Amino acid sequence: MFRENNGSRIHSCNDGDPAPRRYLNPADIYIVKGYGIEVFLENLNSPAGIVFDEEGSLYIADSGLSTGNPQVLKVVNGEIELIAENFVIPISGINYLNGVLYVSHRGFVTRIFRDGTRQNIIMGLPSNGDHYNGPVAFSPDYKIYFGQGTVTNSGVVGNDNEWVPVSPLLCDYTGDYVMLNGQNFETDNILTEAVTDDPAFTGAFSPYGIPNIEFEIRKKHVKASGSILKANLDGSNLEQVAWGFRNPIFLKFNNSGQLYTVNNGFNPVGSRPIENATDDFYYITPELWYGWPDYSGGEPVNSPRFTPTGGYQPTLLLKNQPNIPPRPYVTYPPNSTLMSFDFNYSQKFGPYGDVYVAEYGSTIKTAVGDGLSYAGAGHRISKIDMRARTISTFAINMSGFPASLSKGGGLERPSHLLFGPDESMYVVDMGLNIEGDPNIFVPGTGVIWRIFRTNDE
Repeated sequence: MFRENNGSRIHSCNDGDPAPRRYLNPADIYIVKGYGIEVFLENLNSPAGIVFDEEGSLYIADSGLSTGNPQVLKVVNGEIELIAENFVIPISGINYLNGVLYVSHRGFVTRIFRDGTRQNIIMGLPSNGDHYNGPVAFSPDYKIYFGQGTVTNSGVVGNDNEWVPVSPLLCDYTGDYVMLNGQNFETDNILTEAVTDDPAFTGAFSPYGIPNIEFEIRKKHVKASGSILKANLDGSNLEQVAWGFRNPIFLKFNNSGQLYTVNNGFNPVGSRPIENATDDFYYITPELWYGWPDYSGGEPVNSPRFTPTGGYQPTLLLKNQPNIPPRPYVTYPPNSTLMSFDFNYSQKFGPYGDVYVAEYGSTIKTAVGDGLSYAGAGHRISKIDMRARTISTFAINMSGFPASLSKGGGLERPSHLLFGPDESMYVVDMGLNIEGDPNIFVPGTGVIWRIFRTNDE
């Protein structure tokens, strides 16, 4: 439903829906003095992102992670109207330029025109593994840019990859010509469960069960794992901008034409677990390698701090480093999971040019009863002071934990934010997860929050 600034109800988009609503209470959210937060729209199904057109109309990208049916929706006179469906799960984001919607979904970028016709302009992206392609950004010279995530956590297919039985030949691809050190990683063979004592030995950048030998060469792929790509608005002339990221899920140009991205770091899972890897915010210099799978935040992963608890210190997979990886603009704690950001260019809202970031929170699966480290990272909106290169918390639940854990009515899974035509900030909250699985959502628990400047100083 829409609400006025004082929180009074204007209209419900889903009146008559018998499903129980998620408990929402903006008073459960701490926000920096001088700002207010309210529920703008609720009872959504796992929304991934939003965009406004030049007339101020709002479009919503429903990821499909709660219903199995990804959709593009439009809010029209207080009602939700279906624009398009039948996308590949999940839709990761949406953008708009000159009357055309650009929808990013697993392996594809699709254009939707005003008359409802659609066109797949980019296909065949390596998005069937752990990570996928993110929403497009538009450059000052009217190109589309987007991030492409990696197939695995750290370059090696292992028993943490649930897709192996369905896609046994899937693996990561490098964005340059590289030589491998030749390590192999042993697991119980999940492709021969009926056979006991049948280990699988898997090398880097190889399908499951295919070992490496020392000095193997991997050739350059334009559609590389962990890369930033660009193309013309019609999808032609696809080129690689940079590579060496784990999951550059969102990127954007500032008003000076400089490109920035978020990158979510390694997790301590799989055949090559890496602990304490930061999530990072980067200024992008084209044609560079940014360190994955051998660096985290500009530091080699064979440093002792990356050794997983009770495990072995990681070793480097690449014998030759394409270049010294750049350092991030700023770094975030592990498990922040940076999903989106926007630049503030309204003096009315706050400091000009600062960046606000949607922190999604940990994506590590757990069994029922297992704990996750929620404190200190994720489930909040943070602010980057672009001059001082410092990070501060802008909005967070009073409890410091996600709403589902504290049983409060505040933030849960911030997945996208942007500034609207009214100079307010709109925050997309994907909703409540099924217990133990960060990739499945309870239908009807998605929310869009609105943050606005008040007269309080």
